[in-house]
Amino acid sequence: MRAHPPRGGPIVAPSTTAPPEGQAPALLERLFAISARGSTVTREIRGGVVTFVTMAYIVVLNPLIIGTVQDGTGAFLGGGDAPDLAAVSAATALVAGVMSILMGLVANFPLALATGLGLNAFVAFGIAVLPGATWADAMGLVVLEGLIILVLVMTGLRESVFTAVPRELKAAISAGIGLFIALIGFVDAGFVRGTGAAPPLQMGIGGELDGWPTVVFVVGLVAVFVLMARKVRGAILIAVALAAVLAMVVETAFEIGPQIGADGELLAATGWSLNVPAIPDAVARVPDLGLLGQFSLLGSFSSIGGVTVVLLLFTLLLTDFFDTLGTMVAIGAEADLLDERGNPPATKRILVVDSIAAAAGGAASVSSNTSYIESATGVADGARTGLAAVVTGVLFLLTTFLSPLVSLVPYEAAAPALVLVGVLMLGAVREIDFTDLTVAVPAFLTIVLMPFTYSIAVGIGAGVITWALLKAVTGRLREVHPLLWVVAALFVVFFAVAPISRLLGLE
Repeated sequence: MRAHPPRGGPIVAPSTTAPPEGQAPALLERLFAISARGSTVTREIRGGVVTFVTMAYIVVLNPLIIGTVQDGTGAFLGGGDAPDLAAVSAATALVAGVMSILMGLVANFPLALATGLGLNAFVAFGIAVLPGATWADAMGLVVLEGLIILVLVMTGLRESVFTAVPRELKAAISAGIGLFIALIGFVDAGFVRGTGAAPPLQMGIGGELDGWPTVVFVVGLVAVFVLMARKVRGAILIAVALAAVLAMVVETAFEIGPQIGADGELLAATGWSLNVPAIPDAVARVPDLGLLGQFSLLGSFSSIGGVTVVLLLFTLLLTDFFDTLGTMVAIGAEADLLDERGNPPATKRILVVDSIAAAAGGAASVSSNTSYIESATGVADGARTGLAAVVTGVLFLLTTFLSPLVSLVPYEAAAPALVLVGVLMLGAVREIDFTDLTVAVPAFLTIVLMPFTYSIAVGIGAGVITWALLKAVTGRLREVHPLLWVVAALFVVFFAVAPISRLLGLE
């Protein structure tokens, strides 16, 4: 359609009002350099949607983790005597939306952010429940941690530590995260389950696959593999949508119901995980944003003691610090955006936004927000710029009003995307020289400990420590950056937090 000039203004030629086919509009090109990165607006939008679909679960899951726990005074998040999951959900979506948009605009990187899993559990069960602690105190610690990390970024220390990590370890981090995210997908879908005994993990229920939700997952997994193998555009989004539609059809026909009840008890081992794929009664609701600003920046020092606060802050800092570093290098590798040293573009801007997100999550009472490895699903579907993160952010903002629609997609429908990303990211191992044990051992520990311990930080810590140790004992000290020794020492303390706490009489 031809653009009309302002009345009295010059006539604009048609060739300047619309870009050539496949080329991004001028404004988007200036903001995101879409063509320069070999992408298109369509791919970026599609990638942003895919990323949102694979991480939208946090809007439902975060309230179940932090919204159902009483603090050290017996109060729930928000200060009430009963959980307010709707308020937690709305605030979770709001912060994720704002920070993902900020990442896209400031850093031009296809990386979305939301409340960090693991970090939120630590805040809930490791801080808020301490005797005398309140949820406001716990969230104040999160804000303080985010501010400290922001200072580390602005002084260049965080970026320096990142660049000090050798390229082989960065490749191992990417591969380890791939295995980690694939395991998350299999576990979330119930294809792999814990036994509580030996063996610790097994396929399905009692070693057998059972239930319609598992069928939905397998169909989605086969669909995404076939579509990707045939190089179908939008393969991930198509597969997830197909699985979600199939899930709704199955639920309508058989009324399977949830696997876990609202009280956390097991209802049916063959039920749906996280969401029952049924059309909700309401499509939209006005969000409750009353949790914003309910934090006490320094209240924890008086409620739980200064020494305890320092140890808790250290744990938060180290986990957040290295989870993000691992995630952004993995996303950069998948998007082919890393430089010759294995660093993504605009590293400092990425880290600044991530640090602000950590503080923003605490200020909104939803726990630290951090970069999400699920962004790799959007990258796998073609996203290469910050426009994808903006799209994901906009969808999160809409979710504050359309939270009932989040319940349409169960884990079983979204998990195939995570498994596929694991396949793609594992390819980073080709950059690791496994004939050199000083490289192979740290890389191996980095890769396997991430899924084995369900922690990115643990894998990175083990890799860094063994890298420095093995290089030292083989007389190759020049291959260890001085900052890496500092990081290794900090990780030793990180792994020894429990005995240190006992030594100081904190347990």
